[in-house]
Amino acid sequence: MEFRYLSPHIPRAPLSGPLGVYGRAVEVERKLLVPDPPDLDGIDADEIEQGYLAIGADGEVRLRRKGEKLMLTAKRGSGISRDEAEIELDRESFERLWPLTEGRRLRKRRHVIPHGNLTIELDVYEGELEGLVVAEVEFASEDEARAFEPPGWIGEEVTGDERYLNETLATKGRPS
Repeated sequence: MEFRYLSPHIPRAPLSGPLGVYGRAVEVERKLLVPDPPDLDGIDADEIEQGYLAIGADGEVRLRRKGEKLMLTAKRGSGISRDEAEIELDRESFERLWPLTEGRRLRKRRHVIPHGNLTIELDVYEGELEGLVVAEVEFASEDEARAFEPPGWIGEEVTGDERYLNETLATKGRPS
């Protein structure tokens, strides 16, 4: 079994299994609305489908299909920094769990845009959320996140706004 630790502060991964275990980390991320996205022709993109197994005040447990990669992710906390642990699932396990997410799913196309030494993940939502475009940027620290100057095509910040959490979008739809 191969482990990859995301945080030097966590000595052991909390999950184990036959496939990749990506350990536990603190995700530092800002989320911003994109009212007028840049031209995305030629920009790498992935189709993502995700559904939520559990949603609560303390966090979420979700399934994600991104190409051939099938992941189970647990997140805890809110705001700019959240605890996160991921494990890769085999197709049989994923397909057994996927029906449990019925009524709590979303689809999006994620475009990966380099921005200096950072990466902007531009999510263009599909289905009932069509028209919603959100940028997510992950950082090594909260200081780096606070210092980030977004490009001009990025609009209002919605980091920590529960209406724009993917779990809320999957269950309640697009904010009005």
